Amino acid sequence: MPCFTVHIRDEWLAVPCRDTTNTIRWLGQEALKRYVKNKPDNGGITAVKDTRFVVRRCQGLGLLDADDTVEDVLEDNDFVELAIEGDTMSPDFIPYEPGVSHLTAAYREPAEYISLDGNTLTSTDLVNLGRGLYKIKLTHEAERKVVQARELLDTIVKENKVVYGITTGFGKFARTVIPVSKLKELQENLVRSHSAGVGNPLSPERTRMLLALRINVLAKGYSGISLETLHTMIQAFNASCLSFVPEKGTVGASGDLAPLSHLALGLIGEGKMWSPKSGWADAKYVLEAHGLKPISLKPKEGLALINGTQMITSLGAEAVERAQAIARQADIIAALTLEVLKGTTKAFDSDIHSLRPHPGQIEVALRFRSLLDSDHHPSEIAESHRFCDRVQDAYTMRCCPQVHGVTNDTITFVQNIINTEINSATDNPMVFAERGETISGGNFHGEYPAKALDFLAIAVHELASISERRTERLCNPSLSELPAFLVNEGGLNSGFMIAHCTAAALVSENKVLCHPSSVDSLSTSAATEDHVSMGGWAARKALRVVEHVEQGNAFQNPVLAIELLAACQGIEFLRPLRTTTPLEKVYDLVRSVVKPWIKDRFMSPDIEAVHRLLLDQKVWHVAKPYIDKYQTEYIPESRPGSPTAFSLEPPASPRKRVRHE
Repeated sequence: MPCFTVHIRDEWLAVPCRDTTNTIRWLGQEALKRYVKNKPDNGGITAVKDTRFVVRRCQGLGLLDADDTVEDVLEDNDFVELAIEGDTMSPDFIPYEPGVSHLTAAYREPAEYISLDGNTLTSTDLVNLGRGLYKIKLTHEAERKVVQARELLDTIVKENKVVYGITTGFGKFARTVIPVSKLKELQENLVRSHSAGVGNPLSPERTRMLLALRINVLAKGYSGISLETLHTMIQAFNASCLSFVPEKGTVGASGDLAPLSHLALGLIGEGKMWSPKSGWADAKYVLEAHGLKPISLKPKEGLALINGTQMITSLGAEAVERAQAIARQADIIAALTLEVLKGTTKAFDSDIHSLRPHPGQIEVALRFRSLLDSDHHPSEIAESHRFCDRVQDAYTMRCCPQVHGVTNDTITFVQNIINTEINSATDNPMVFAERGETISGGNFHGEYPAKALDFLAIAVHELASISERRTERLCNPSLSELPAFLVNEGGLNSGFMIAHCTAAALVSENKVLCHPSSVDSLSTSAATEDHVSMGGWAARKALRVVEHVEQGNAFQNPVLAIELLAACQGIEFLRPLRTTTPLEKVYDLVRSVVKPWIKDRFMSPDIEAVHRLLLDQKVWHVAKPYIDKYQTEYIPESRPGSPTAFSLEPPASPRKRVRHE
């Protein structure tokens, strides 16, 4: 029989429906009858039939017509919210925000799997898992190691040995021995008490990343988790049953205790959960709707679920992947600006950069040559000023290989640290089944990813800082030889005047966000945990810096998108001259979503449309074939098989994708 879960004020009610031709009004009244029946004062409702209400889906908050039939607008086990006229929204109801997640009601479980073993997951894999592109399963070797570690823990409990976190309290209470009869309660209390985070919940994508990463770490077989519990976590992930995880509350040692506790809280059937089917609801109902049972914690399992750097690392993985995408597009945008400002390509000569052979610098210079080389891609704009008396360009153009280059090298450095952290055991104590002992250590300390992500924020900010200066040059007629603010009839029209101000404002915000959080430390847990990393804030602000540079949203218009818009507008004043073929392709891409600026109009939609191109990496995909072709045809030493060859792409993950049969 179809059954629906209805939320009324502070109650979740299961309402069976024998006849799905009944209306939504009938469903609401049936839910109200059950609500009134459970309240001593009838919930203040005198007559159900006279009570006015509206019904909406929990997922997306779409209003349902009272006269529609249940079978037409709902599916079995759907979650709905009933709002009584005159009530405010239930205080414990968390509305789904459109645009926050791609995992909507139309979401379908993917057919392909990534096999986790705790050793080979990459930041790219993790981001794809967050986007819902794959389900996960364990390798046989991982299962074997998990079972071995659990057997050792069971032996410790059976023999009444005193071991931290297994038969003792935690932190300051490490010397308090807990009787065997209360070990389950010990683990449950740990998860409940440590669920003390605050702030907005992580998006479903980020929570999927967090859960997947915790599963990967447990799959290494050094945490003592039971295979049964780990399989339940995997089932919850594959169904996208995702706990409410506040974004604030971790100091990054002893691990990300608060956010990981919230993650575990939903898995034991407490607190709130989200799924594509239910939206936000009580965890026990979300699990039940997906045929799952809450986890029953065994000795040490609560600690195994919450001790580690997975919050810092999962957000860091997203930040570094996004940073890598925008860094390579920044080179393309800067090359287009250089063309519009009639700059010279001499500064990108390979001999110059071979004398200072930083990999990132060499890579950026190569990209500039591949986009601007006049022999390979004749440019009418470049030809028009071939014999001008300008000797060299401003630093914002001439020094792009040096400035963009160190950003690329920093991204590579950070990615290596994040990928190591992704596949590291960060629990405490560690369970060494092969040695037959547990050892307490400090792998939970988040200093590595915290420092790396502070570096990342600083490096990515520089892309915005130098981009804003190039935008200033495009808008300033004394520097560009173009109309002021890139518009005709200046005065009547303001053109890009305030778009440049927006870029400047975001760059200024980034300067504050680049203050390193990992230089701070506050002693916690009664001075037991007397040095911490503050890595959670390092990760969140690194992401915010990346957003300001590239992606953002309607309220965070990106700096590089503004430069790209301005450069394309500058080309309008150089017509009929044409730039190089790859840069013309970039221009055409921008003009496919934004028309030229003839007179003033509402500008935010234009910026948003171009930043969407950057978000989808379309600027990179348009230019990449020309970069690759130049590399293979015009630089013999970089052809495949050459000992000096280097790739513009990160190495592919060695993991095999297995299509579900």
